[in-house]
Amino acid sequence: MTLKTLPFVKWAGGKGQLFDRLKLRMPDSYKRYYEPFLGGGAMLLGLQPEQAVVSDTNEQLLNVYMQLKTDAEAVIAAVSELDGTVCDTEFYLAQREKYNDKIRNRILDTECAALMIWINKHCFNGLYRVNSKGLFNVPYNNRVRGTSIDAENLRNIGTYLRNADIDIRCGDFEKACCDIRAGDFVYFDSPYVPVSDTANFTDYTKTGFLEEDHVRLASLADSLARKGVLVMLTNNNVPLVHELYQGFEIEETSVRRAINRDASKREGSEVIITSYKTGF
Repeated sequence: MTLKTLPFVKWAGGKGQLFDRLKLRMPDSYKRYYEPFLGGGAMLLGLQPEQAVVSDTNEQLLNVYMQLKTDAEAVIAAVSELDGTVCDTEFYLAQREKYNDKIRNRILDTECAALMIWINKHCFNGLYRVNSKGLFNVPYNNRVRGTSIDAENLRNIGTYLRNADIDIRCGDFEKACCDIRAGDFVYFDSPYVPVSDTANFTDYTKTGFLEEDHVRLASLADSLARKGVLVMLTNNNVPLVHELYQGFEIEETSVRRAINRDASKREGSEVIITSYKTGF
């Protein structure tokens, strides 16, 4: 039975609104599912494949998935305890510093997972941004009270991750695809090529995602397609992307970007790229 599962964090570039369009354009059948840029997990949680390899470079994010898989009830209890305190700027900054201490010391535990979820609901515009040292630096959004989780959703995510064959890896996208084979399906949702010099937002990790990384990703996508892997990607509808993916199927689609601080720039154009024909 498919469980109802949704992303537990707001994530820039999350695929909630594109999910139905992407699902329709997926291959009819495939072996293992790969998602090297997991993020908020809208695709994984929406599809719920029985076999999957998922990855990200943000180890705090992956820790949440691991903790939910191990003991969702412990995560729920820890977030609920945080929600039990009336929040103000001082309390928010104290929790943010506690979270950053976890990052500094690479402590990946239940409390770290709970802090990440709670902070996501109390930081400005739900942004996840770190500085050059990898420390979270988004300010408080003035939310005083409220529930930061849907407990049943977290339970369902934990149940799905335990019952399915899900390999959670931390690291670069090329490493995540080291054992991919012909007939497998991979969905790449990398940080996007910016639409302007001021629109670049790749600060999910301290290393960012540069143009050379986009070139490397396009090269990987091409080599995988040539050996029979079914490849899908999404990105901004900009000239560089069209140049990098010549020979692939490229379909333009409109989106709404909820995290842009300028409301006039929340409408955008993206592309769905596939190594196979989709019928659209």
